[in-house]
Amino acid sequence: MNTLIKLGSLGVMTIAAVGQAHAVDIKAGDWTVSVGGIVNAYYTQVSCSGDTVGGLALGGQALGCGGEKDRTTIGNGLLPNGLITSASSRLGEYDVKALIGIYNSTATDSAISQNSVVDVRQAFFTFGNEHMGTFKLGRDYGIFGANAILSDMTLLGSGAPVQATQRGRVTLGHIGAGYTYLGNYGQIMYSSPKSGGFGADVALVSPVSDTPIVAGSTYSSKSSPQVQAQLTYAQEGLKAWLGVKSQKFTSKTPGVDDLTMRGVEVGGSYQMGPAGVLLNFQGGKGLGILSDADQGDTKSKNWLLQGTYKATDKLKLGLSYGISKNDDNTAGTGGLKSNANLTLGAYYSLNSAITLVGELGQTRSKGFTGGEAKMNGVSLGGIIFF
Repeated sequence: MNTLIKLGSLGVMTIAAVGQAHAVDIKAGDWTVSVGGIVNAYYTQVSCSGDTVGGLALGGQALGCGGEKDRTTIGNGLLPNGLITSASSRLGEYDVKALIGIYNSTATDSAISQNSVVDVRQAFFTFGNEHMGTFKLGRDYGIFGANAILSDMTLLGSGAPVQATQRGRVTLGHIGAGYTYLGNYGQIMYSSPKSGGFGADVALVSPVSDTPIVAGSTYSSKSSPQVQAQLTYAQEGLKAWLGVKSQKFTSKTPGVDDLTMRGVEVGGSYQMGPAGVLLNFQGGKGLGILSDADQGDTKSKNWLLQGTYKATDKLKLGLSYGISKNDDNTAGTGGLKSNANLTLGAYYSLNSAITLVGELGQTRSKGFTGGEAKMNGVSLGGIIFF
């Protein structure tokens, strides 16, 4: 359970991606120092029923409802609380920037213990210009899966309100039920200049070890870095992307072969006036449910389909469905065949900083033996970017 809570620590996006316009900018010589942040809280109530399903069954009572039949939490949604500080400048021929992101959670199981778990998910610097592109060095989110999670409407809400992760961390959105978590890595990344709407990103990523759900079958990283790359196209409301990632894992279990994780992602979104649609697919071997290779050499597929409609200048409505399916009943799955989540959401912009959110959803987990678990959930709350 402690491993799952750590894996559920979802920063997902930086203030630079969603709310940097609200940051306070301070001029100091050639530098501009920006300080911004995010705070959110959601009342979530869940109810679990059905069979016991093994593995990372997000709709089951053990994880979905935190071991209870019904449970309530007032804590973070898919995003944590965060304080983002950056410094940027134009030095000679280069645009230079450094950023540090520090995150924390709202809910714990104690009213007197110190809420002192601090997660520094981002600490990097960049340099480049419009001709050469941009290099990034440091710790940041991965490329693979970024477009899916950044485009997910539940990013501002809760999505799947999994209680095992919301207490002490965050909810899961469609992570494990539509896409895998994009992850936090030490990395060196290059982003090309945009040309005709096209752009490319490629990164050498510090290799990671798996966090298995089945004890006794583990893999470690050796000398080969993880590689992630993505090609994007954006033009007049249309955005499309094609991404890949790969890493070699060395088996620590006698008689178990080494594993090479390979994944491909393809997706797109289109915004036409008040209406928007999103479709994303991920497939491969060793992608895991919540983290790289957490199910060993299992082959899996992830689908996310979403539609949104801006009913007024302030109110957006949306419906999203995601499913993560394992192809074969390997030992690493723990018997889990699929996790699926359906969420209906309403997102109301109270002002330029605060969004109020209401979501209803259901998460279902199925086993290869035929069992099915179900979690019904409601989420009400809000988020502020400053």
